[in-house]
Amino acid sequence: MVAATRTLGMFPLSTVLFPHAWLPLHVFETRYRALMADCRGQDGEFGVVLITRGSEVGGGDQRVEVGTLARISRLSELDDGRMLVLAEGVRRLRVCRWLTDDPYPGAVVTDAADDREAHDSIDPARQETEALASGEAAVRRLRSLLSELGEVPALPHDLDISGTAEAIGWQLCELAPLNLIDRQRLLSTGSMTARMDLLADLSNAMAADVVGMLAGGLGG
Repeated sequence: MVAATRTLGMFPLSTVLFPHAWLPLHVFETRYRALMADCRGQDGEFGVVLITRGSEVGGGDQRVEVGTLARISRLSELDDGRMLVLAEGVRRLRVCRWLTDDPYPGAVVTDAADDREAHDSIDPARQETEALASGEAAVRRLRSLLSELGEVPALPHDLDISGTAEAIGWQLCELAPLNLIDRQRLLSTGSMTARMDLLADLSNAMAADVVGMLAGGLGG
């Protein structure tokens, strides 16, 4: 079955938005004010993709193909026309084709649904649970180590990370203090279990570097 496509206004940004995460925006460019106005008058949805080269302002940027469908939760328009927007990531999308940036970027997109995961002898629910637990442990350890450097606060032990397995996985991705390239790798990974395995690997690799720094082994 061919996946359904739709035409969507797009907001390329120097950030990666995960599903279930919040995105605050200060919208001042005329073209993106037009995008927000059109979204507000329709279903409130637009696409967010990472800029890999170039700037958010002025156009001429290079963009990734896998992004996130965002939906406006709150929008306030200031006296001078600027907008303060709070949007929520809904689900992954894939850009099939970019359209002319007139009056703002647009694309033909399709949902990037997670792949069906092949399971061997292990129970699928158990595999998901173990992958989530491994991802959470790695993120907690990394943030705890970074807190010793004053980089980010450690996660409280009683922090409520709840919801469906998919939602929990995305929350853990959002909590991980990783760079944009690694965040995009997580967003582009096509299954929750594989995503959590990658999250654990990336977090553990960064944690090893932090341990070395704390021990004075990396330029300390």
